[in-house]
Amino acid sequence: MNPINILVVEDDADINNLLCKMLNRNGYQVTAAYSGSEAKMLLERYDYHLILLDLMLPGMSGEEIVSYVRETKNMPIIVISAKSEQETKIVVLKIGADDFIVKPFDINEVLARVEAQLRRYIVFSDSKKTNPILIHKDLVLNRETMEITLKGVLIPFTVREFTLLELLMEHPNKVFTKANIFESVWEDTYLGDDNTVNVHISNIRSKLAKADSDNEYIHTVWGIGFKMKE
Repeated sequence: MNPINILVVEDDADINNLLCKMLNRNGYQVTAAYSGSEAKMLLERYDYHLILLDLMLPGMSGEEIVSYVRETKNMPIIVISAKSEQETKIVVLKIGADDFIVKPFDINEVLARVEAQLRRYIVFSDSKKTNPILIHKDLVLNRETMEITLKGVLIPFTVREFTLLELLMEHPNKVFTKANIFESVWEDTYLGDDNTVNVHISNIRSKLAKADSDNEYIHTVWGIGFKMKE
């Protein structure tokens, strides 16, 4: 089995070392970066399965790194930051991060979230999925290549956005509540925070609208949730 490569981007040497040691002990191959510019250089040269990312970095900010990565790559990005404001979390998720952990963090929680993200990212092409292609109108989702096209145009999606759209397209006539979506996509207990699901639905809609502004693909069922638009 090929090693799983993780990039840790954190300018605090003690925190960076702690995260790297924890990941190494659990069998991951880890690269440490101490600035945004160093992270960008590494991302240009190497491929990673996941990124752990601080926001307040020298050289380039964490937000700039997220935006840069999402131009071409869809590996999971977990932000670990002392910025705990809800608005910051929403902005970071909106530009393409998959998860957000507030400092100070529990090392076991970080490991659990890393494992959950990697499970979703790596197991997309699992042979148990008998139908690798999902089609809805002009929207095509390919589970094997992890690509989504609309009217033949390739659209970049984060892993979380891909998983959410995959869930809706698998059951196009079903209305999913926000709790359904959160517990299926995030694999965690839904505690009533609508922002996370809303931000990801908004991101998906925005990306689809750029490729096809004349049609709606995700329908809001007011007071209940979301489904694919017939």
